[in-house]
Amino acid sequence: MELDQNINTLTKEEETRLIDFFNKSLDAKSMAKKIRKLNYILALSVMRECETMQTEKVDVEDGFYWLNELAEVLNPYLDTE
Repeated sequence: MELDQNINTLTKEEETRLIDFFNKSLDAKSMAKKIRKLNYILALSVMRECETMQTEKVDVEDGFYWLNELAEVLNPYLDTE
């Protein structure tokens, strides 16, 4: 995956919104579980040659990669098993 060259640290506002999200909406472990479930469904759709997924394959691949990265940050799973 191509890494964005403009990687920045979070602004204080972004950090606050992210913390607020995980404090009020969904805990990190649950979010990681939801991301993994979505990636599973996306992968099945691509393998089954869903027409929409095929036309958006590059974006699906990129999103799949970054969602997995986020899931590992939220709740390391692949590194521990």
